[in-house]
Amino acid sequence: MAEYRTGQLRTVALVGHGASGKTTLAEALLARAGMVGAAGSVERGTTVSDFDPLEKTWKHSLRSSILHIDTPEARIHLIDTPGFPDFIGQSIGALDAVETAAIVINAQAGLEMITTRMMEWTGKRKLCRLVVVNMIDADNVDLPRLLGEIQQAYGKECLPINLPAGGGTRVVDCFFNPSGDADFSSVAAAHQALVDQVIEVDEELMAKYLEQGDEISPEQLHAPFEKALRESHLVPVCFVSARTGAGVAELLDVLVKLAPNPTEANPPLFFKGEVGAPEEAREEFRSEPDPDRHVLAHVFKVVVDPFVGKLGVFRVYQGTVTKDTQLLVGDGRKPFKVGHLFMLQGAKNVEIDRAIPGDIAAVAKVDEIEFDCVLHDSHDEDQIHMRPLEFPRPMHGVAITPKKRGDEQRISEVLHKLVTEDPTLVVEQDPHYNETVLRALGDLHLRSVLERMASQYKLEIDTRPPRIPYRETIGAQAEATYRHKKQTGGAGQFGEVALRIEPLPRGGGFDFVDATKGGVIPHNLMPAVRKGVEQVLAQGAVAGFPLQDVRVTVFDGKHHPVDSKEIAFVTAGRKAFIEAISKAKPIILEPIVKVEIVCPEANTGDITGDLSSRRGQVTGTNGLTGGALAVSGLAPLVELDGYAARLKSVTGGHGAFTMELSHYEAAPPQLQQQLAAEYEKRRKHEED
Repeated sequence: MAEYRTGQLRTVALVGHGASGKTTLAEALLARAGMVGAAGSVERGTTVSDFDPLEKTWKHSLRSSILHIDTPEARIHLIDTPGFPDFIGQSIGALDAVETAAIVINAQAGLEMITTRMMEWTGKRKLCRLVVVNMIDADNVDLPRLLGEIQQAYGKECLPINLPAGGGTRVVDCFFNPSGDADFSSVAAAHQALVDQVIEVDEELMAKYLEQGDEISPEQLHAPFEKALRESHLVPVCFVSARTGAGVAELLDVLVKLAPNPTEANPPLFFKGEVGAPEEAREEFRSEPDPDRHVLAHVFKVVVDPFVGKLGVFRVYQGTVTKDTQLLVGDGRKPFKVGHLFMLQGAKNVEIDRAIPGDIAAVAKVDEIEFDCVLHDSHDEDQIHMRPLEFPRPMHGVAITPKKRGDEQRISEVLHKLVTEDPTLVVEQDPHYNETVLRALGDLHLRSVLERMASQYKLEIDTRPPRIPYRETIGAQAEATYRHKKQTGGAGQFGEVALRIEPLPRGGGFDFVDATKGGVIPHNLMPAVRKGVEQVLAQGAVAGFPLQDVRVTVFDGKHHPVDSKEIAFVTAGRKAFIEAISKAKPIILEPIVKVEIVCPEANTGDITGDLSSRRGQVTGTNGLTGGALAVSGLAPLVELDGYAARLKSVTGGHGAFTMELSHYEAAPPQLQQQLAAEYEKRRKHEED
């Protein structure tokens, strides 16, 4: 296998909305570079990247896939990502592994929801970006209009680096060799626009150009071109047809010659400090793409392979990883030795000798490796982390139980493996209802996970809708005192706690304050009081739901030198807290979710009316191309049960929606009374 230097490496993620042709484009690039004999087909299930059995069945990507393309000048590490909203976590996770994001647009569909989201997310991560307009040979495409929409939506810095010609059968270069005629616009004008945009970031070159009128060569433009990419002053637009191959060679040329290598891109967003510490307590850390420095690598993907075991896929930012390298995982104290080092090509693991800055590689069978952890070879790099990505919070859920008795442990093990692989998959244990809830980003996401459990792990389960995750809080300040005294012969139990509770702002969480004086409650027994309070926090006091947004201040109490034990103060703390809550105008909160609904413009009235009937409110609308509209709003989660089926019915199958938790607010009084009555009835039944 050919050896490449860091300056010859490129890392590119293909991102964009589902059905934009990312996987087909990846195949076309592989074929053009001679990495495969012929491009595979999504329809036939023969692509390198969509190798998972479910992907072949569903005919679209469910996971990100790692590829590499070797050319004489450079090696391109390419990540093919899913584009449907349900699987967007895999795409977001790939952003920390690359310098360049290629946002692929379906020329027929235009600007879709994930297209816009990806432009935003990649901008926040300070990635270099290019837009790839695919399917330029399709019927009923208006490419001049689409280019105008791209520039209107994402800025005038989106400039074509090539243009379609021959009715979409080929493209003409507007940068390296600007000549020939295009289907629309002028090649010379497009070239001039590129030059003018690029030289704006290089004052010396711009002065020379303006004063002397000298022709600027592509070589002279390279450095300012990279700077313009880094600063988002330029977002090149490429035109291709992945199916016919039109523009594929030109795109490959752009990636090789113009995509930044690790020394040219913006530095990765590392920080040094404790996770969860405030921003001011964190120290920005700059890695150096130097193969001779300490190793620093970031795990952006974890795969639990049935044959290989746990596979940690990482991007090297600093240093060199070789076989037998001793690596530390995060803040761990004990290193592991790299037994085998792999480079991935879809389903194939190709063993390699080393990985240098800019390489994407993998190690197997290291249990300590988790998603988003940092690998390093020196304690000098302890407490270094990548700035966390913002993943959508999964809200679609099902409660799961095993069909076979005794499979409870297997369910737990399988769920752990699935969550390890997917940062947008969450497993919750609801102690109130004693149920295991699996939450995902959407119905498709959930279905794929359940099918994987059945096919890959041969695990049969029953599912049902989960209970709504209500919460409790208080509306006023209150005080209570409780004395626990028990005498059963010999040493007894004694503890008295006086506490005050007050509401915190919504989202304020929980605050526990020890305001006692004079040792009325010994210091060593205060954790027992807190334990009793936290029991109520977990179990609730009004309707059995977790309690939040409350401050508890213990201001007085009494103890006995012999009879005061931990259990006494746990009980006293719990009972005092429950009594105080009863006086503090308790409130039941319901989850409110942000929804984004994409639908045909003709269905807007039906969608907004339906949302209002569900106690929801529309917060905004955004016109999309192709007669589509994005409706944003807020609605109680309980009201969206079965909404996917309703949306499908209203839009004739042309609608889609996503939701994520926004906040909690007080449930309607009637609902609060109903939930409290159900809890009281259930509690009395358990006591009997």
